Amino acid sequence: MLKDNIFLWVSLIPAITITYFSCIIINEKYEEVRTLKEKIWELEDGCETSYSNRISYTVTVTTYNPTRHQTDSTPNELADGTKIKPWKATQYRYVALSRDLLSRWGGPFDYGDYVVIEGTGKYDGIYQVRDTMNRKWINRVDILTTNGRFKYDNITLYKYVDEYIAENN
Repeated sequence: MLKDNIFLWVSLIPAITITYFSCIIINEKYEEVRTLKEKIWELEDGCETSYSNRISYTVTVTTYNPTRHQTDSTPNELADGTKIKPWKATQYRYVALSRDLLSRWGGPFDYGDYVVIEGTGKYDGIYQVRDTMNRKWINRVDILTTNGRFKYDNITLYKYVDEYIAENN
């Protein structure tokens, strides 16, 4: 009987400890997701009005799938180091930009920036820059999808900036 009680307590203490720390981690992740959702809602609300603090580009928008044929030898790892589950690619709302648009090569966008795409119909919305396209592409945005193929020309890509830009009239 005493051995059973000791065994019970020895088994219970690690289980309670793991549960406690798991709850803390899960709560932190929920808070992070909530903060990001609020940021997305704020950006979506601002899409309808004309602000001088957004810069826009006319680009070609296509899709890509996380496969070795369309990426590199690590289709589940994006250029900024983000690891994804390929079967959930569409849910992430990530984009790859051509190098001319990335700050690393002199462009206006950084990894992690949120951008707004307008003019693609059901693919309009807010995406996060997480990947880089092959150097052969210029002025392009690739939307990460699980299983989709399309191409839209003359699409507007917005980036909101903290400073207001003086408009030349």
